[in-house]
Amino acid sequence: MTAEIISVGTELLLGNILNTNAQYLSRELAALGITVQRESTIGDNHGRLADFVNEAKQRCDLLVFTGGLGPTADDLTKETVAGCYGDTLAFDPEEWQKIVDFFTRTGRKTTPNNRKQAMVPVNGHKIINNHGTAPGAWFEQDGHCAVLMPGVPHEMKAMWEESVRPLLLARQNCTLHSITLRVLGGESDIEYRVRHLLENANPTAAIYCKTGECEIRITARAETDSSAKKMCRAYATKFYDLLGDAVYDEDVTGLEETLVHTLKKKGLTIATAESCTGGMIAQRLTNVSGASEVFGFGFVTYWEQAKAKMIGVDPAVIAKYNVVSAPVAAQMALGAAEAAGADIAVSVTGLAGPNGGDAVRPVGTVYLGAACGETVYVKKLFVSRPDRALVRARAAQAALELALRLAQGKVPADTQALAKSARHDAAALTALDSTFLKG
Repeated sequence: MTAEIISVGTELLLGNILNTNAQYLSRELAALGITVQRESTIGDNHGRLADFVNEAKQRCDLLVFTGGLGPTADDLTKETVAGCYGDTLAFDPEEWQKIVDFFTRTGRKTTPNNRKQAMVPVNGHKIINNHGTAPGAWFEQDGHCAVLMPGVPHEMKAMWEESVRPLLLARQNCTLHSITLRVLGGESDIEYRVRHLLENANPTAAIYCKTGECEIRITARAETDSSAKKMCRAYATKFYDLLGDAVYDEDVTGLEETLVHTLKKKGLTIATAESCTGGMIAQRLTNVSGASEVFGFGFVTYWEQAKAKMIGVDPAVIAKYNVVSAPVAAQMALGAAEAAGADIAVSVTGLAGPNGGDAVRPVGTVYLGAACGETVYVKKLFVSRPDRALVRARAAQAALELALRLAQGKVPADTQALAKSARHDAAALTALDSTFLKG
């Protein structure tokens, strides 16, 4: 089956709204084995929309629309598409009552134009919206189909999951199973290593770039759910063989979820000491339900005085090596672990920009520390693009990765170790600093 995604709304063309619906639907359709031929955006104009639909329905099997189902005069999608598919609309008392009840619950009154949302296909059928007032619609003519969903992202996603996806699966007479691998590293490197596995027809595999990591989504189609699961698992093994422990988990929301679960399993606790990230690491940890079992303290030590007062960084070390340095990152992590009584502590100090920096420490330079037991491991990160948000995001991701490796009982890669007993040793700190400055 082939498809086109059509986003309707003049506000999208003007750039007033970010179109996240098209990205979501592209991934979902691909997972169903449906080939997306085009993605298009068109304004709220009946004539232009009708011309476009008449052309598009001849090119592919399925048109997937989002937007234009509201009550206002410029919400024209349903009426226009109905005409293109030889259908008409009729008033649905049940849908109207749902709209009236919704307005009553929110202390408002309906207006005559709200009745427009209660118009549903005569030959096709409505698609229930359990999360808003605008029902979706399904039209079909000579084997060509169109599905209409709201433009509000949370309504659209819910309708897709609850109604549209099962409908498309039934038409294809198969079942699907997916696994999403979370992989640490850059997209180009990961894609190059697994490129031949991304060309398979069934199961399919697609890679999606995130900050500091990638998702690889594996989807299998089969007659039964158990067969699809077996196919997915067998294909996932091929990725593990190539990528090793760069694959840190499956079907999780992010690195922080895996870290919290690992800390719980091992009976460990964690603390954070943040400068340029300003609490981002702590925020990501506390986004995970149950994080309070493993995370009790987060220190945001933006000022040099705060680093000294709260987590025991020696002001003389800051003066000698710079606040953005390996010795300071090491002392921050060790100090946070002691102050919090935590098994593991991570630290970040860096130059997020866009201003500041010099030839030795340009904007994008970040030092990270990860303390566990009698050792602290230090890593240098450099983000070449002087984008403040990106530098902070990459630093937080790198800190969580360091913590995960320690929680797993591993020595983090690309780090230099410093013994806790040497935290105030001038020769050891100078050697640590020199190692990174040479690199």
